[in-house]
Amino acid sequence: MQNKLKKTYRFSFITSLYITIFLTFLSSVFLYILHSVDVLYLISFAVFTYVLTFIVIQYRVERFIYRRVKKIYDDLTLLESSSLRKQPITTDMATLTEEIEKYAKDKKLEIETLKVREEYRKEFLGNVSHELKTPLFTVQGYLLTLIDGAIDDKKVSEKYLNRANKGLERLIYIVKDLDMITKLEVGDLRLNIEAFNIVELVESVFDLLEMKAAKKKISLIFDMEYTEPIMVLADRERIQQVLTNLIVNSIKYGEEKGTTEVSIEDLIKNKAIVRVTDNGEGILETNLPRLFERFYRVDKSGSRKEGGSGLGLSIVKHIIEAHDEKIYIESEIGIGSEFSFTLEKAK
Repeated sequence: MQNKLKKTYRFSFITSLYITIFLTFLSSVFLYILHSVDVLYLISFAVFTYVLTFIVIQYRVERFIYRRVKKIYDDLTLLESSSLRKQPITTDMATLTEEIEKYAKDKKLEIETLKVREEYRKEFLGNVSHELKTPLFTVQGYLLTLIDGAIDDKKVSEKYLNRANKGLERLIYIVKDLDMITKLEVGDLRLNIEAFNIVELVESVFDLLEMKAAKKKISLIFDMEYTEPIMVLADRERIQQVLTNLIVNSIKYGEEKGTTEVSIEDLIKNKAIVRVTDNGEGILETNLPRLFERFYRVDKSGSRKEGGSGLGLSIVKHIIEAHDEKIYIESEIGIGSEFSFTLEKAK
């Protein structure tokens, strides 16, 4: 409280003291000249002068500063989210300076964040355009060829129609994935939480992807034999999609004749962690922070030889976060990658 008073009244205190000393000195000189110096009179005059000048200066300075500071606050009403405008108006320069500096830092951070988001938005739109353009132009090319007369050749028409159909299937695949991510982001996708055996679910995913793995001679294995069921609470269908996307990804970028290993471990009392590990090419550390972004690809060449919508890992992240769980990634170039996520254990 004492410090606050000193800050608030320091200017008036010092200014009034200077004025009082000056006027008292003048009065002393004047009375001395008149040969009638009265000490009591001088003391009374000094006290009266000091009190009067202090009140006048304090009031005028407060009003002067308040009007100008209030204008600053009022100008900030244009920014509805301004935290500065929500604070009580202060005429203390130190406090005001501190508040304005904090406000400026917050706004600078907000502007930087908006710039980053704008860059991501531009990149995302470019990626969407690229992903949709390729199959669209492919389908259009086959259809135009058929319209130009190739439809009369039964073998050619059948071949081109099949290829056009594959292009449309890819478009539908991308649109479905985008629709799912949108629903996950806005919380519109309801999860059917139930207890199920995660070991059994992994085995079923292995069975579904066995032929895909066999093309690259990749072995799909557990880290050990799980003789007892491990029950978890989650949306079985969505977790199957997570496992499928992660294992497909490990096959896609795994080394030929390599392995994709799944392990399930107790993390804490009510949590289990599922790990999907491969011995593939690995991922650069600089790419890891953006790995779960929509359409973000580690391969900057733009190659689409491996197929996919470019949304798999983004969907994985959203599904896991919709369960209020965490997903992790560890990778080393030339060694391989490990994706892991947590699930709540069923009691």
